[in-house]
Amino acid sequence: MDSKKLAQLCRDYADNKKAEDLLVLEVKEISSITDYFVIASGSSEPHLRAIAQEITGKLDDEYGVKPRAEDGSLQTGWLVIDFFDVIVHVMRKDVRERYDLESLWGDAPRVKPPRTRKKPAGA
Repeated sequence: MDSKKLAQLCRDYADNKKAEDLLVLEVKEISSITDYFVIASGSSEPHLRAIAQEITGKLDDEYGVKPRAEDGSLQTGWLVIDFFDVIVHVMRKDVRERYDLESLWGDAPRVKPPRTRKKPAGA
């Protein structure tokens, strides 16, 4: 699977669990670490857990994709899921504000979500 599709799937799965402030940054031109960062906020430890489990569970079940590594903890409010070409950061709002990854990687282009077609009224 290409890294952009993987990043978009991670964003979509996080959205399934009502993650907030979803953001995908394309960092491949400015970082040798990975191609994309997916950043998502959750409001509590159970919310963070649900987001992370949705991403890892769905990718494994539907595509056989497993993370290379997982780090962080619910208590610190920051979980990192490393899929090599895509690194997912699931963060509590206050932790996300403190570390401000969006500014740190401010030169990275933001990847917009693909447009979804709206159903016609009455359909």
